[in-house]
Amino acid sequence: MTHASDHNVKGLVEHFERTLGPIEYGWSVDPDGAKMPFQIVRFTRGSGPESVSYSTLGLSRKALPSPNSQQLIRHELLMLAPEFLTPDHIASVLHQVGEMVIGRGRALLRGDVIGPAGALVSGATVTALYVTAPMYFPEDFAVFDAGGHGAVVIAWLVPITDGEADYVSSHGWDAFEDKLVEQDPDVVDFHRSAMTL
Repeated sequence: MTHASDHNVKGLVEHFERTLGPIEYGWSVDPDGAKMPFQIVRFTRGSGPESVSYSTLGLSRKALPSPNSQQLIRHELLMLAPEFLTPDHIASVLHQVGEMVIGRGRALLRGDVIGPAGALVSGATVTALYVTAPMYFPEDFAVFDAGGHGAVVIAWLVPITDGEADYVSSHGWDAFEDKLVEQDPDVVDFHRSAMTL
């Protein structure tokens, strides 16, 4: 794992805000008051009406090795959620995933599944997170060019159900994404019904 200085953080913020709107507020300490190794921020817009976006900010300071090659990857994590969900709950999920990524010292790849680990928020039907490109947004949003520090990949964490997580494991991520395209579930809804698989 290599470290970089605060590489063009202003540019990264501008990259996010062009698509997701201004940052409303953020978190820099965990629930126990300890400083986090990265921030979490909430933006004013999501993928549609009544949704908002959350992301890590600063996770990309660490270049993490790909599990499949010698390539080093810098990324920030993105989640979309209904506006009414308690912001601290979504921030907590992103904090846990970000800490996990740092702790295991390897980058996330498209098709990875984190969990299942029980309802992501109280009463939710979704129990795991599926890693993919932020396909609800313009194509150029997926990667931020940090100049001499390399590219920052935006990894979208999509909440999925137990059965959907099993399907990714047994059929592969490309087959799962075909199902997402065919059935077009509301992946921002943490209480949605599972897809037909």
